[in-house]
Amino acid sequence: MKFLIDESVEKPIVDWLRDQKYDVMYVAESSSGITDEEVIRFANSETRILITNDKDFGELIFRQGRITQGILLIRAVNEESSNKLRIVKEVLEKAKNKLKGNFMVVNEVGIRIRKIYQKN
Repeated sequence: MKFLIDESVEKPIVDWLRDQKYDVMYVAESSSGITDEEVIRFANSETRILITNDKDFGELIFRQGRITQGILLIRAVNEESSNKLRIVKEVLEKAKNKLKGNFMVVNEVGIRIRKIYQKN
């Protein structure tokens, strides 16, 4: 599974994903400061699932019809990176097969999944 990690996501999450042998690109390392639209274009061109803390991606995906392989939006109440990492681990254990083609919002309470439909 290939991920593009938005620069809003903490480095310990990136490091853990790499330790688990996932194919990870981190915007903060390669293209710091690019726009959200550029992030989506890159995720699409590389067929990567986007992991972000930035809820603006919902607007781009559903209102503007931008397409992605899938998005994992972390909306944790407890903003500590250790808590966010715990949430990401839980998603990958329980719902990894649902990441592709969906907009997934996760927090301490649970997971919400919404299908991303391609607009023609």
